[in-house]
Amino acid sequence: MSLTIGLTYDLRSAYLAEGFTEEATAEFDRDDTVTAIESTLQSLGHRTERIGHGRQLAEALVAGRRWDLVFNIAEGMHGIGREAQVPALLDMYRIPYTFSDPLVMSLTLHKGMTKHVVRDAGVPTSDFLVAETASDARTIGFAPPYFVKPVAEGTGKGVTPDSIVRNRSDLEAVCRLLIETFRQPVIIEPYLPGREFTAGIVGTGPNARVIGTIEVHLLETAEAGVYSYVNKEECESRVLYRLVRPSDDPVVAAAESVALAAWRALGCRDAGRIDLRCNHDGHPQFIEVNPLAGIHPEHSDLPIICNHLGIAYRDLIGWIVDSAATRICQAATLHGAA
Repeated sequence: MSLTIGLTYDLRSAYLAEGFTEEATAEFDRDDTVTAIESTLQSLGHRTERIGHGRQLAEALVAGRRWDLVFNIAEGMHGIGREAQVPALLDMYRIPYTFSDPLVMSLTLHKGMTKHVVRDAGVPTSDFLVAETASDARTIGFAPPYFVKPVAEGTGKGVTPDSIVRNRSDLEAVCRLLIETFRQPVIIEPYLPGREFTAGIVGTGPNARVIGTIEVHLLETAEAGVYSYVNKEECESRVLYRLVRPSDDPVVAAAESVALAAWRALGCRDAGRIDLRCNHDGHPQFIEVNPLAGIHPEHSDLPIICNHLGIAYRDLIGWIVDSAATRICQAATLHGAA
């Protein structure tokens, strides 16, 4: 099925030109990411049209422009629901799109609310406390060492070696600094000392599957003990990603089971990734989900997993479109029945 596909995105270069900092724009996409997606969609036989960020989408919709599907990678700049803004606009105009819906996008950006849901669903995850103010840290109910990060950031923003807090007496000061810097609450968790994994997932609901998992190894050049903002930004020189297989390693098999359970419990769609880390006993724990994972063909985790497995970027994009196109067919069937 050949589709007319619009592309929504936030370009890092555009926001840098407006005066935003490198860190403020860390989650946004490179120009060559959009080019790669567009050329791949065209190679799959689809017609493409670049739309841009959420405000540009709103202008296009008001002007009467429409598409069969929107390939959405827009992150949004402002507000706790920023990743939900483009999906919400498209829902309003009944235009299907790739990746998760506004509810999932708003929920999963808030790491504390996400952990409430996955914990209630029985998915293994560590204890946590969301601190709205630094003094909230005084009510912590579990022992150090702690791990502290902003509650609603991605790409490791706010995560540094100082995020590991060894002593309870230091916790309040670390929370205060992060709250003041990022102007949002922080989430406090036990520091998990074990292996760290990223599981790539494609599909929706019962059709979702783990396509592969990589283990994150920090090199000697990396900031120690933490998959930090700096380590992620300079991953080529600081991080080794090693493909691990569930058939060879029962811990990997357990991690993939946790990842898939979390994906389905949260209602994520089409493709994304789940981050996990092992506790003192070596059991994988859900850390967080990225339902709008980076998709640069060489530098983003999901395509990196595909590259390790010999899966072509074209196949990954095709799987995403096919998963979303299923909803087009379902909507057409329901509309016809109505």
